[in-house]
Amino acid sequence: MVLTTGSDLGVYRILDTIGKGGMGEVYRAHDPRLDRDVAIKVLPAELAASHEMLDRFRREARAVAAVNHPAIVTIYSVEETDGVHFLTMELVEGRSLDHLIPASGLDAERIIAIAAALAGALAAAHNKGIVHRDIKPANVMITTDGGVKVLDFGLAKMRGPTAGDAPDVDLTT
Repeated sequence: MVLTTGSDLGVYRILDTIGKGGMGEVYRAHDPRLDRDVAIKVLPAELAASHEMLDRFRREARAVAAVNHPAIVTIYSVEETDGVHFLTMELVEGRSLDHLIPASGLDAERIIAIAAALAGALAAAHNKGIVHRDIKPANVMITTDGGVKVLDFGLAKMRGPTAGDAPDVDLTT
């Protein structure tokens, strides 16, 4: 299934392409049931054909859904329609940090504010046993109101139920 502006994926109307990464494309879409725009991350068919990659995609969604923090993107659902596997999540309005850092760098006050928000988000994830493993400016959004959102938990690693008793579980395999 080829998704383009104006096409439908289940109940969702595709409005625009937001970006593309190793685990698929992300679209802006409209959810008519709740009358809101969402982000949809679609797992490419060639990856969805792999049981391992489909499990990894689902684990990413579970990892993000396990953490409730204002600086971590919210996952709404994991779905499949007509053989297309996708997840729906909060639509974050803004720009990724890699597009906001000027050649001269950011001022110290802004760096501290971003670092504090990132530290809080990562601490919340770590408290749930989740290690992001791919923090980089492209995976950090600065919202239009100046907030911070951590995205893309596709390489996350989850510790077992109790860190001291259980081995780590690698979410990328």
